[in-house]
Amino acid sequence: MGSRIPSHQLSNGLYVSGRPEHHKERPPTLASRAVPYTGGDVKNSGELGKMFDIPVSDHLKPHRPSSSSGSFRSGSGPTSGSGPISKRTSGSGPISGLHPTGLLLTSGPVGSSVGRRSGQSGQLEGQAVNSAKGKTVYGPAVTVLGFDDVKVGFKVSKSLMWMLLVVVVIGLMVGTFLMVAVKKPLILVSVVAVLALGGVVVMWNCGCRKRRLMSFLRKYPDAELRGAVDGQFVKVTGIVTCGSIPLESSFQKVARCVYVSTELYEYKGWGGRSANPKHRCFSWGCRNSEKYVADFYISDFQSGLRAVVKAGYGAKVAPFVKETTVVDITKENLDSNPSFVTWLAERSLSSDDRVMRLKEGYIKEGSTVSVMGVVRRHDNVLMIVPPTEPISTGCQWSCGLFPTYVEGLVLTCDESQNDDVIPV
Repeated sequence: MGSRIPSHQLSNGLYVSGRPEHHKERPPTLASRAVPYTGGDVKNSGELGKMFDIPVSDHLKPHRPSSSSGSFRSGSGPTSGSGPISKRTSGSGPISGLHPTGLLLTSGPVGSSVGRRSGQSGQLEGQAVNSAKGKTVYGPAVTVLGFDDVKVGFKVSKSLMWMLLVVVVIGLMVGTFLMVAVKKPLILVSVVAVLALGGVVVMWNCGCRKRRLMSFLRKYPDAELRGAVDGQFVKVTGIVTCGSIPLESSFQKVARCVYVSTELYEYKGWGGRSANPKHRCFSWGCRNSEKYVADFYISDFQSGLRAVVKAGYGAKVAPFVKETTVVDITKENLDSNPSFVTWLAERSLSSDDRVMRLKEGYIKEGSTVSVMGVVRRHDNVLMIVPPTEPISTGCQWSCGLFPTYVEGLVLTCDESQNDDVIPV
């Protein structure tokens, strides 16, 4: 007698052979909570803000779901999110290679840990603080440049200079002896002519050294960051963007700059008061100087890569940015410029019926800038730091110029970039 084949009825009324299947209940899953739109602000992005030690807004802090809120659900359909995202530290897994746009990855001096993100602590070090007098004061993360901090000079070996001095002294002694003993002043006249020619060459170099240096910097070929190795001296040209510390000019209040300069000049006539110890008569002298530069980004035109330019934390920087005259003040028009009078009062500077001129220069975000420095690579972070050796132009015998050098990280900006900038 054969065994009977089992059968069962489906929900639509049909009978099929076989035993009915028993569906197993899926384990309950925690539904993810909808996150509001952050608008690109890392502080409002929840878990991403925690990765970089940025305080999260109160309205985004997760609340523990109750058992009656329906956070646990069971069913066969898919849900929007299979569970909570596991927390990661800022240096674990692939998160360490994440480059946020609005944060400067390497806040701190060049010798410090380059992998540290500039969160709240980095912003507190360099944020602008308005003093009681209204003058903006920056923290140690911003480099303060003086009026004559750009070191431009001749790079000639001391041994060669001493040799030339010895030759000149010997020539004068021999020429004087022959003129007295032999009554032939020809040698002495020849020596004096050579000395006069040397003096003309030195004066020519002193008058044209900065102009020739700027020509050398403009003609220096641009390098591609993609193929640059660690320790290589390069010139990079591209668009600049602010880091974690944007700057602002003190008089015109131009915001979001990577470099700002405001200088007050005074004219000294015969017997007038000097603006500084080096002020000569019938010339303009700098009385007050405010120059600031901070770390910023530059996007290379050739490769498209973006690098961090380490110009803050007291780095040696040589900016070559043309300043424009903002205000010309005389005794007659001083009262018609109340903003300038307020600017003087904030810095405890008196007018005293002086002839003054206020100049201001800046590199605004979105400007095209050329940077000359040394490449540094560390943990997928590309940086440009100041070189340890001065930058030399080399001898230019055809023009009669000695080697001219400049120290520090060189920043050059086109004269027309103050107004025509690329919005970023």
